[in-house]
Amino acid sequence: MSTYDHPTSRLFIGGEWREGGAGTVGDLVNPATEDSLGPVARASASDLDDALTAAGDAFTGWGRTPAIARAGVLTKAAAMLRERSDAIARAMTIEQGKPLSEAALEVALSAETFEWFAGEAIRSHGRTLPARLPGQRQIVINQPLGPVLALAPWNFPMLLPVRKIAAALAAGCTVIAKPAEETPSATAAVAQTLHDAGLPAGALNIVTGVPAEISEHLIASRTIRKVSFTGSTAVGRELSKLAAENAKPSTMELGGHAPAVIFSDVDIDKTVAACVAGKTRNAGQVCTSPTRFIVHESIFDEFVSRFALALSDITVADGLAANVQMGPLANRRRLQAIGELVDDAVSQGAKLVTGGHRIGETGNFFQPTVLADTPTSARAMNEEPFGPIAMVNRFGEIDDALEQSHRLDVGLAAYVFTRSAANAQVMSEELRAGGIGVNSFSVSSIEAPFGGLKDSGHGYEGGSEGLDSYLHHKYVNHIA
Repeated sequence: MSTYDHPTSRLFIGGEWREGGAGTVGDLVNPATEDSLGPVARASASDLDDALTAAGDAFTGWGRTPAIARAGVLTKAAAMLRERSDAIARAMTIEQGKPLSEAALEVALSAETFEWFAGEAIRSHGRTLPARLPGQRQIVINQPLGPVLALAPWNFPMLLPVRKIAAALAAGCTVIAKPAEETPSATAAVAQTLHDAGLPAGALNIVTGVPAEISEHLIASRTIRKVSFTGSTAVGRELSKLAAENAKPSTMELGGHAPAVIFSDVDIDKTVAACVAGKTRNAGQVCTSPTRFIVHESIFDEFVSRFALALSDITVADGLAANVQMGPLANRRRLQAIGELVDDAVSQGAKLVTGGHRIGETGNFFQPTVLADTPTSARAMNEEPFGPIAMVNRFGEIDDALEQSHRLDVGLAAYVFTRSAANAQVMSEELRAGGIGVNSFSVSSIEAPFGGLKDSGHGYEGGSEGLDSYLHHKYVNHIA
């Protein structure tokens, strides 16, 4: 057993921490050491009802709080997050596995997100329309929708919940947030920080437990007026049905399987370095992670060789270790799934260039893997890998690259590497995805909208669009 004093999993309802009324649901496990970090609180139906009451009661006051005052709370919380970054990042790494440097960056980006939406709260003005009649005034007033249910996954345990929480609170909504049961400590730290920054009791509530029980209970309640979810396409479809059955708007940021088209004119050194960093970030457990590398046939062999060599040199270790570049997969089921995808691809004719195996006997470590000439029938070419696997296939003409990119019914992110302005323009226009990276794997910035097409979901987070999704635009026609 570990001697590490990990934060205890509890519920946060009405401004107070409490034990789960239904006991616990499983244990937190350090993915690098397999040590137990303690049980996860399980909310009872009574706990969920208390959270609904708290969010509903708090909305009356928080929704009427002046935007500048709401912004002040979020700005103060951002500063406090930075002060607490070291402890929060360490807990995140121990719980989720990512390198400590990545965890610290996530805390910093979360603080920046609070600051951004603090500013957006003040900029959320309505408008006055030209009068149609003498003595008439036509105005549009932006008002918060009401209490929000925010459901977040385990791969970015702080940033993804904060995107929802910050935008909703900035708009004047209250929130019930459910983090992933594998990684609850980061969201708990956000709740404590906002409480210490002066957020009224009940404006943010945190629950964990059995996901289906929580979502079904809360979405059915008349109190919840909006649902925001980040996670798999399969779960997103079910939650969309629940929201639709209860006539509630939803934002769904779902799975991806991002293509990266690499033209013959690239700087190989820079491109390989970027691909290695993009593929190994968070051990490939990123919804926008590049998965299908579509490389021009004239540089295919050289790219595969150099990409594989660079990936084989990556230091894979405990996220707390010095000089670590990639940590373990977040849980045991991902370790098994990745191994099965590799075995299936090889059995169908893919060439295993590097990696393909678990590292060691303790922890969820897996080698960064390159599969060349992977047939489209392989599962890894059709299911989001969500791990450190790169499938590298070749193309000849630009239409072939686009056809391969669009083969799957997903559209969250896509990437292009070229030194040609013409290629960059054509691909940026033609690729069907929510975010396009040109010579970059960054398609998510807090000041820009982020959302997918097709099976990758609907709605936006980030940018002014992120705030807008929590607002009702009320039209008032006033005739004197």
